[in-house]
Amino acid sequence: MLHRIVTAGGGAAPPLVIAHGLFGSARNWGAFARTLSDRGPVVSVDMRNHGDSPRTPTHRYPDLAGDLAATIVAAAGGRADVLGHSMGGKAAMALALLHPGRVRRLVVADIAPVAYDHDQRRFIDAMRALDLAGLATRAEADRRFAAILPEAGVRAFLLQSLDLHASPPRWRLNLDTLDAEMAHITGWPDIAGRFEGPALFLAGAESAYVRPEHRPAISARFPAARIARIPGAGHWLHADRPAATAAAVRAFLDAP
Repeated sequence: MLHRIVTAGGGAAPPLVIAHGLFGSARNWGAFARTLSDRGPVVSVDMRNHGDSPRTPTHRYPDLAGDLAATIVAAAGGRADVLGHSMGGKAAMALALLHPGRVRRLVVADIAPVAYDHDQRRFIDAMRALDLAGLATRAEADRRFAAILPEAGVRAFLLQSLDLHASPPRWRLNLDTLDAEMAHITGWPDIAGRFEGPALFLAGAESAYVRPEHRPAISARFPAARIARIPGAGHWLHADRPAATAAAVRAFLDAP
């Protein structure tokens, strides 16, 4: 079972399940979950091979969809709204196609049901190269990491998955499986079927992940989908423009 954080604000709306992206965690979505928890409970999960969820030798979207389906049964009454970002968005799409009865409304954040040609292994290589010996503070970890990975924003994101309380410090990621399964993570499986329910593909206006040529693939599998863009946001739209992203999600989930 996936590790999960439940944020309850007392509202009566259906539960919202949030699936994070590659190298992320449920904790990355804490502020966002609190913002929307006035509607109803928000269940943020650590995806397999991330955070405190189980380590497995595979990391493929039908399996991730099954993980989410089991979580919805166990923690959300069997049916929920689902929001997935990037890798989590692909898992959410696979869930809607393979287990449509578990999904009321679907929000896919800055990803499309296509294979991408980018490779995230350089970040795995960077994490493996970071000398963890004697690390006691995040500032020192960032100083060491800067010699390996120059992008400050990416360093800050990845360092959220570094457990400095462990002895010795360790990454809260199964780097070996994520490395071995990278082609499946950046790819997209041939899943038959369509999800006929409401779907919102929410993209960052400054991101290139959801492009005009992806519209046919989206429409073929999600015929009720609409695509919207958040001005001024990149791929991490919930971090770049949190208020606008939350407002767009709220409006979609609460629409008649």
